[in-house]
Amino acid sequence: MSPGQRRYGEQDQEHYERPRRHTRPRTKERPSYDDAHDGLVLAVDRGRFGLLVDEHPVTAMKARPLGRKAVVVGDRVRVVGDVTGDEGSLARIVEVADRTTVLRRSADDDDTVERVIVANADQLVIVSALADPEPRPRLIDRALVAAYDAGMKPLLCLTKSDLADPETLLVTYRPLGVPWVVTRKGGDLGELRDRLDGRTSVLIGHSGVGKSTLVNALVPDADRDVGHVNAVTGRGRHTSTSALMLALPGLAGWIVDTPGIRSFGLAHVEPQHLIAAFPDLDEMTEDCPRGCTHGEDEPECGLDEAVERGDADPVRVQSFRRLLTARSGPAY
Repeated sequence: MSPGQRRYGEQDQEHYERPRRHTRPRTKERPSYDDAHDGLVLAVDRGRFGLLVDEHPVTAMKARPLGRKAVVVGDRVRVVGDVTGDEGSLARIVEVADRTTVLRRSADDDDTVERVIVANADQLVIVSALADPEPRPRLIDRALVAAYDAGMKPLLCLTKSDLADPETLLVTYRPLGVPWVVTRKGGDLGELRDRLDGRTSVLIGHSGVGKSTLVNALVPDADRDVGHVNAVTGRGRHTSTSALMLALPGLAGWIVDTPGIRSFGLAHVEPQHLIAAFPDLDEMTEDCPRGCTHGEDEPECGLDEAVERGDADPVRVQSFRRLLTARSGPAY
């Protein structure tokens, strides 16, 4: 067939153009949602969201216009549709308010995908057992880095003090100025309650440290599963499978129980952001060379010069640099 010849004649079916699909023209106008209700996300389960709307529980789904925007526990949202909370009812989340804080982690340090754990919390409670299972300081350090990066206040909660002396661990974190509480099974939780009052606190810790036991003691109706520590591996089993936000009875605060973690990737954390959480040390790095990470091997680091002048506590500087090392070391 020569180039000038047509493959089909005018009477052939293939000659005709395909009919165009009739679609509605797009518009830049968006609904105002003036009748939307304010809601707070308490739980997320397979595409369904448990909300608190007008002081009662509501189940909702995410509206299509939100696209891939994640909705997480702690988010403040706007909701339309059936907000009665009746069995079988389903509302729609149409807007997510700007977040004041975001607690996030990556699965590993070479994973560039950040996973938002909780939004709008102001305190991170790092739960660690003093024994059974043994403390994991590297994981504690990484959780501290995540708290400072998120702009959240850290609180170290040491459980099972009837099994080991808390001072062995506290001596490591005292130079950083990290507040702490010490608890034991069946003991008084008054100091912990005082620390939680008026705050939205996220509880994290690896499995078996007693986190769910604490939650059940703080919120008797929570009924969170309590796990046990494997006598061979020294590790606990996961009991919480998803984050859950709970109101604290008798207090003006909330707690968020999270699944037990085995690793805490920090691929998203920059050294400059971390040192900003320590204003006294940050002030001493103003004359650091460009690109200085403030680590031990950095030449002409302002922290070293401050220590030599006697302006900085060497133990505090060493503790800060331990956090820097934890940020780039193994994620467990």
